Amino acid sequence: MPQDENSAPRARPSAAFSGRGILISLGRLLVGLVGVSVAGVTAILIAVGIALAVAYPNLPDVADLADYRPKLPLRVLTADGQLIGEFGEERRNLLTINEIPEVVKNAVLAIEDSRFFEHHGVDYRGMLRAALANLGEAKSQGASTITMQVARNVFLSAEKSYTRKIYEVLLTFKLEHQLSKEQILEIYMNQIFLGQRAYGFSTAAQTYFGKPLKDVSIAEAAMLAGLPKAPSAYNPITNPKRARARQQYIIERMEENGFITHEQAEQAKAEELKLRSMGSVRSQVHADYVAEMVRQVMVSQYGDEAYTRGLTVTTSLRAAEQEAAYRALRQGVLDYERRQIYRGPELFIDLPGEKAARDDAIDEALNERPDNDDLMSAVVLTATARKVVAVRQDGEPFEITGEGLRPAQSGLSEKAGPNIKIRPGAVIRVIKTGSGAWRITQLPEVESAFVALDPRSGRVRSLVGGFDFQKSKFNHVTQAWRQPGSSFKPFIYSAALEKGVSPMTVVNDAPLFYTAGQTGGKPWEPKNYDGQFEGPMSVRRALAKSKNMVSIRVLQLVGTQSAQAWVTRFGFDADKHPPYLTMALGAGAVTPMQMATGYAVFANGGYRIAPTLITRVVEQKGKVLFEAPEPVLSDSHRAIDARNAYLMSSLLQEITRTGTAARAQATLKRPDLYGKTGTTNDSVDAWFVGYQPTVVAAAWVGYDNPRNLGSRETGGGLSLPIWITYMTEALKGVPVTEYTPPPGLINVGGEWYYEEYGPGRGVHGLGLQDPWPGAATNGGGDTEPATGDDAAAKPQSEDRRSILDLFRN
Repeated sequence: MPQDENSAPRARPSAAFSGRGILISLGRLLVGLVGVSVAGVTAILIAVGIALAVAYPNLPDVADLADYRPKLPLRVLTADGQLIGEFGEERRNLLTINEIPEVVKNAVLAIEDSRFFEHHGVDYRGMLRAALANLGEAKSQGASTITMQVARNVFLSAEKSYTRKIYEVLLTFKLEHQLSKEQILEIYMNQIFLGQRAYGFSTAAQTYFGKPLKDVSIAEAAMLAGLPKAPSAYNPITNPKRARARQQYIIERMEENGFITHEQAEQAKAEELKLRSMGSVRSQVHADYVAEMVRQVMVSQYGDEAYTRGLTVTTSLRAAEQEAAYRALRQGVLDYERRQIYRGPELFIDLPGEKAARDDAIDEALNERPDNDDLMSAVVLTATARKVVAVRQDGEPFEITGEGLRPAQSGLSEKAGPNIKIRPGAVIRVIKTGSGAWRITQLPEVESAFVALDPRSGRVRSLVGGFDFQKSKFNHVTQAWRQPGSSFKPFIYSAALEKGVSPMTVVNDAPLFYTAGQTGGKPWEPKNYDGQFEGPMSVRRALAKSKNMVSIRVLQLVGTQSAQAWVTRFGFDADKHPPYLTMALGAGAVTPMQMATGYAVFANGGYRIAPTLITRVVEQKGKVLFEAPEPVLSDSHRAIDARNAYLMSSLLQEITRTGTAARAQATLKRPDLYGKTGTTNDSVDAWFVGYQPTVVAAAWVGYDNPRNLGSRETGGGLSLPIWITYMTEALKGVPVTEYTPPPGLINVGGEWYYEEYGPGRGVHGLGLQDPWPGAATNGGGDTEPATGDDAAAKPQSEDRRSILDLFRN
């Protein structure tokens, strides 16, 4: 029976036919793959072409690098010759490629780019080798060529993005096209940052070894060549163990590449390096804000030539005092920060299991979050509620326990949120508190400012414009307009002395209330800081205790318009202090520099001086372009009577002895200290401004975006400690200096008075009955008009005058 055609058995193909079919199939597959590859390559080429067409015209011009020459920088010095800062197009000790010794070039090429003279900017073979090494167990490797590093370091930002990487590659091609290999290597060797404020290998040789680059050995060259990757991590002065390990690896690479023989390698590995100590490397004075102020003045005077003509500017700063001010401000801010809630780590990274890869990940993270002076960055390795183990760039793990964990307890809690939790891979801030002891901290959000002047000359002795210049260039000393709070009261009391008020005038510390109808706006019920009212008290005691009610009554006596005019004598802007009664509480706007200058009037006997920072400008060849004249106080500088200044100093001395700043005399153990604390509404600004006859200083603490510092934070608790710490240094060896009473004063019962306003002749009392807001009363309780302008005059109608007028007159 015949079978159906579809079910008939098929003939088995021969082996030859089967093999031929497989070959055909493979051929078709290969053709397909080639086609896909060609299409892929074509697509990539088209994409690259489009990128080149769009991005290439926007690349920076590199032609100027062909004639790479540093300009003579603008240098800024303290009065005693210490370096503050340098500004210029280049700040390197330039060497030509022929002046750089072969051993240094070979060391750099061995570790950074051994195929530098073979590739055209991008080392594809090196990229493949690095990728394979990083996937395997070999030491983690990078693939960034020297040309790429020049493109990145000279022209591009540190931002990490695909766009920046594309620009880096394109700029690399442009550099390779327009410059020779020797020119590119010369630029790299002169401009790369190598730690310790050293740029370029010539400067680094002097910094680390104290010798010219031409004299370095193979071992020293290898040590220097290890710095570009991570200058802090491989710093031989601060991290000798890790630096030596990298140096040994570089020596091996030099041998592998044929730059040195095996015998030379062994000798170099065994060489004991003689490093300069940290003390021999002169540290730069921390005065970035001052350096920037000088830079701006020089540019406004000389234009762009300020950066190239080798100007040396000497300032009035004293190096030791500047460092004291810098340290005092930072310590004050960090003490405050310890009382704040922990805001969590700055960054979280993955920690690879392989040691070399983990070290690289840690280095990269810490390079992104560099140390902020004594606030050092670290990566957490393990964390529990009782112990945190972390590591810094030196690669040595350290433990944080006990009190060192207290500021970050919320981050160690099991209930901590993911952004707060301290866990492996967290990048945190730590501070060393003693031998082997560490404390977790955080970068502060609060800001501060400090400035000190010589009240006799106006010369600025120290100035710190903020916690960290790298974080914020905003100079709070000269640019921050803030409410002064009670630190402004002395200027109101100074005006009152001219109206017959004496230190023994009795003023009632009793409540005041102004209705909306009286103010013409919102009701106003001022309070004392402590919420207490103590009744009648002397002006001396009231200012020492910073009683707000007394200050308001004193201002009512003076008159708001008279007070507004009076404060301009001290350098304050009238339009920043509207003639309202709130002026008595420091509701206007001032800068720390203005406050220091204002208090200087009290300190120097009544003269207004202008702050002076730049004392001398010299050109490269020694030609003096500017010399500040020696200041001489004369009648033309007289702001207030010498009697007024003396009485105000007497009142301000009481504050540092028994008042809100009593800590000053108790700590410094000298009587010749004068000053006033200040805390604004809701503790937004905290001040202390004070002086000794040879130095006046203002300290301020607050947030850039004004907000509450804390219900218990005051000028006495925040700013006074900064002032005291600075004065500890500034008054070393300075003898106690007491003021001599000027003519026109009399002393009765141990208290000083103006001759014309002695007992029974001046203002005896204020506000003892207060039949209406603004009335002044004598000691016997009889109502009398204020002796100032009409701010405190009696009402002229039955419904009384609006208190809005009291604010404005």
